[in-house]
Amino acid sequence: MGWGTAGNITTTSLDGASDDPSVARAHIKAALDEITAIINGRGAASGVASLDSSSLVPAAQLPNELNSSSGQSLTLDPATGIVIIEDVLKLNPITTAAMKALSSPVEGMLVMVSDGDSTITRPAYYSGGEWRGISWYQIL
Repeated sequence: MGWGTAGNITTTSLDGASDDPSVARAHIKAALDEITAIINGRGAASGVASLDSSSLVPAAQLPNELNSSSGQSLTLDPATGIVIIEDVLKLNPITTAAMKALSSPVEGMLVMVSDGDSTITRPAYYSGGEWRGISWYQIL
């Protein structure tokens, strides 16, 4: 069930004192059908997400992937300033050349970097105007 469509609501037979009620009946029915579509569209594909008893969108109605539009960065901005990732964060590796080619790096950026010839990658972060690698000498 999809979301309601405003174009399916006609008020021309409802806005004048001399309008014919028999004509208005079909328009009222069409408007009620659109209201029904809105109600049935809650929690449905092409509809609107519902809220649970805590006024949160249920996890089953959240997407598995978030994509930004028109090539913009995607920003998570919680009121606390803290994003919590439970368990594992996976970063797709990029080459050292791709890391250095990133436009406008800022403090705190984190990447998984490879020299391009190796299957071993390592984390790196941007700080003090340069990329800094994180090295571990012990295999966990």
